[in-house]
Amino acid sequence: MRFELDEMLIDSLLFFMEDQNDDFVVDSREAAVVSLSEIDEDEINVDDDERYIDLPEWNSADGFKLMEKFAVSFKNPVIKKALTRALDQKKGVFRAFKDVLSGHPEAEQFWYAFKEQEMRRYILQWYNALREEWGIGKIGEEPEETDDLILEDFRIRKPLDKDTSEILKLHQHCREEYQKTIPGDFYREVFPEDMSGWVFPNDTSWLAENNNGDFAAYILAKTEGTYIKVIALEVLPEYRGLGIGEALLNHLITHVDKEKSSHILIDVPVNSENFSKVLFRKAFAPYETRYYLEIT
Repeated sequence: MRFELDEMLIDSLLFFMEDQNDDFVVDSREAAVVSLSEIDEDEINVDDDERYIDLPEWNSADGFKLMEKFAVSFKNPVIKKALTRALDQKKGVFRAFKDVLSGHPEAEQFWYAFKEQEMRRYILQWYNALREEWGIGKIGEEPEETDDLILEDFRIRKPLDKDTSEILKLHQHCREEYQKTIPGDFYREVFPEDMSGWVFPNDTSWLAENNNGDFAAYILAKTEGTYIKVIALEVLPEYRGLGIGEALLNHLITHVDKEKSSHILIDVPVNSENFSKVLFRKAFAPYETRYYLEIT
């Protein structure tokens, strides 16, 4: 018996799929999840045997695979390492995994969003298999957007005088990271030492902080003629991989005075080359590539 997969039914499936204490089925007549213990056996025998449909199979092994997939795909190296270590434990894996995330609320929100998205995709595959049996076409899935998730957990605002020390401290940390990657003094061009004169006042710089008001990242830019040059876009190590850098860049682009500026210029250090993917998504185009040769 056919039924429609609406949001209410999806929410029920998400909840009951993880319930290991009872057996549940979909009542296709009511388009609802019900417990087998609540179904009259006589009703099953006399009713249409296609009325009750098994839920998508889901067990602890599936849950573990989902955690592995999340850990492998997570971009923040600090949190990724901690999650991997938790999954390598012989006992208490699920608790250890949750404990790691509880110490990183922003990453925890990503986990819940990732988990729901993956399970929704799994439910859709299950439903499309049923539709194929019914002889009707499959339905597609809508892509998930994470921008709203970022904006829920972080606030973007203009830098204030009190933020200067945090900004300069992060900038120095990033200079030292880059210095380890590139020999010589090249890092001085990409990461200027003195930025204090550029931070205030500045209409093209923004700061990101979490819901507790803790500093997380910033973007610093200045106007040069008809274009805006991004001087620095830096994120604290514990917040990397969450899309904050992209959110700050979006904010800068949105608030640019298009009557005064025609282009935005940004240099990408070699140790941040993955950010180029973000720039291409935003329709940035490369115009110059710089190489160096160490002469020995």
